[in-house]
Amino acid sequence: MSFEEPNSDGQDIREVERAIMSRPAEHNTTNLDLDRMSLILDLLGHPEQSFRVIHITGTNGKGSTARMAEAIARTYGMRTGLYTSPHLERINERIAIDGQELSDERFVDVYRQIEDFITMVDDRFAKEGRPPMSFFEVLTAMAIWAFADAPVDVAVVEVGMGGLWDATNVLSADVAVIGPVDLDHMQWLGDTVEQIATEKAGIIKEGSTVIVGPQPHEEAVMPIIEAAARERGAARVLHDGQELEVVSRMPAVGGQVATLRTPNGEYTEVPIDKFGAHQAHNALAALAAAEIVIPVSGTLNQDLVDEALSEVRVPGRIEQIRNSPTIIIDGGHNLNAAQSLREAIEENYHFEQLVGVVAMMADKQVEDYLGVLEPIMDQIIVTENSWRDRVMPAEDLEKIAKQVFGPDRVIRRDSLPDAIQEAVNMVDAEDETGLGYGRGVLICGSFVTAGDARTLLKEHHNPDLDKPKSERA
Repeated sequence: MSFEEPNSDGQDIREVERAIMSRPAEHNTTNLDLDRMSLILDLLGHPEQSFRVIHITGTNGKGSTARMAEAIARTYGMRTGLYTSPHLERINERIAIDGQELSDERFVDVYRQIEDFITMVDDRFAKEGRPPMSFFEVLTAMAIWAFADAPVDVAVVEVGMGGLWDATNVLSADVAVIGPVDLDHMQWLGDTVEQIATEKAGIIKEGSTVIVGPQPHEEAVMPIIEAAARERGAARVLHDGQELEVVSRMPAVGGQVATLRTPNGEYTEVPIDKFGAHQAHNALAALAAAEIVIPVSGTLNQDLVDEALSEVRVPGRIEQIRNSPTIIIDGGHNLNAAQSLREAIEENYHFEQLVGVVAMMADKQVEDYLGVLEPIMDQIIVTENSWRDRVMPAEDLEKIAKQVFGPDRVIRRDSLPDAIQEAVNMVDAEDETGLGYGRGVLICGSFVTAGDARTLLKEHHNPDLDKPKSERA
């Protein structure tokens, strides 16, 4: 038996990914400035000035809003760039042009084109005793370079964390979208919603249109956003619930239909290929943002809007990836995400039995997150994902889960494949029809957990998830 040599391109992408991801984290306290990003863009000749920008922040909903806005602009015939994070399975997912993530070859090529400039920045800052570019700064510079090289008409850019000191904030956006602001990443953004709102309002620039989503802490957050808009000379502020409105919505097969109103007019019964009221509000923000960057007056063509929003896929966000039994994955990790997940499941599914598979990071509000989801789960299997540096040990998660669910409803399996298999076995054991109706598995707690699960559950034979021989027919 002979074996082929490893594909050189595949080796290149792995080498480049290792080089990028081995850099300092973006939230390192010594990296809280835009100096490195400003320098590399200066060295590159300011490629960020060649396209329009929709910049999106918020505690939740950034990725969904970004994909929806990009889809509308692309369906309208604009060349688009999309920059999102984190990635679930492949680092290439973070950078897309015209709806297609960069190929391995193109991703490596973009990195090689700016590699010497990265080194120049690192060397200059090393002389000052300051840290090198973080992995997120390198990826952001790559995205900007790729977008300018394409060239794109508009880039839709998701903030990595916060806003004010985020690497993406070197962009001067035409539209600043601020989704719901809630408590998350407190060790870096602040302990109060006021502090976090200040960080997120940092993306507002002179002349930009600010789109503000529904705020769970409106009285605390809105004065901060309004003040930032005034001080920085924003063109106008559009509020969900005032100038913008989800007029009506109802669940539909695979998602929902909603009537959305913007200052330009009303779009009736728009099909949205995602579950949950929060996704209707994300679609509204995306639509309002697209109206600003698409060069037409008045309302957009509803047929094109319908086409775009009916086809948006958002990996890892309340994503059903299997039937019989139903398997749903969700990467949300904070209270706002947990509440949206619970509401979407209660509205769109009618489970007789739902088993949760949960792995979370140690720095999250674990007990509160589990408390939100406890009423919809019959049992919970606690486990660990692949991010060993940050994941909460399954033993610790088990202790918290027992306090929330009671010891009789908690099972621990230290590996994610074993946990998923246990959950599938549990729902199969109660399924007298063999069709999986009314029975489901919910895998959640972290985007790393969601990404690991997506990889494990791809449509190919995976021996880690085989049923025991006695259960095979």
